[in-house]
Amino acid sequence: MRYANADDFMQKNGYAINGGWYPRVTKILEVKSKPGLDSFFKEVGSYDFAEEIKNKSAEEGTLVHETIQKLACGQPTLIPEQIRPAAETFMEFIAEKNIVFHPEFIEKKIWSNFHKYAGTVDALASFGGKFGVLDIKTSTGFYPEYNLQTAAYVLALQETEIKKAISLPSDIETRWILRVDQHKLCNACGSNLREKGGRSKVRTNGKKSCEEARHDWGQAKGVVEIREFPYFYRDIKAFLAAKTLWEWENDYWLRQIGYLR
Repeated sequence: MRYANADDFMQKNGYAINGGWYPRVTKILEVKSKPGLDSFFKEVGSYDFAEEIKNKSAEEGTLVHETIQKLACGQPTLIPEQIRPAAETFMEFIAEKNIVFHPEFIEKKIWSNFHKYAGTVDALASFGGKFGVLDIKTSTGFYPEYNLQTAAYVLALQETEIKKAISLPSDIETRWILRVDQHKLCNACGSNLREKGGRSKVRTNGKKSCEEARHDWGQAKGVVEIREFPYFYRDIKAFLAAKTLWEWENDYWLRQIGYLR
């Protein structure tokens, strides 16, 4: 990516915190190859169309995040109709599982003084007798790079200075990915229709599928699942390796702003 100047680089890649500048976890992890994106670009047949889908998907994902974070904290909020199935299923799920979100740590900016990076945690939550990082995703599944992101948050939250700065009530014990999505099922063959980013994607269930025009789609249903990833040592090592590579790739600008000396 090209940058107009050092200020442009800093604004697009990090946060200013307590008089210092820290690169964002999500920007650091962009250095990691994502083969799935290459397949996606080939599938849609046009880079511009792929970018349009990606941007719309990001907007929809932000809408889901903002809505369910408010719901999780008991804040009154109007649920947009286009995400109602996902939002209502989310509320039923956290009530059934007794997942407690801590409002003061929703969309909480955190940073690492030792490793010099920052990020925004979706939530800190209590679940199953543990207190930990909870990251919300609106994807079709659980992907390995999610573990690198949450490992970075766990690592930062282990620093005594940071724990004091944000008044962390207890030590982080674990991390979870909470996946929130919605889809329609064909009443005839059981295929799955997912609509996101202005694009419809049909996945079969391994059985004989209806012809495209013959699907009998039911009402959209929410899909919510949670997975714990309690072991994070290897993921922390991988994140720090990615950070080293990102710093190498951005050496010029990082030296310009005094981040690397």
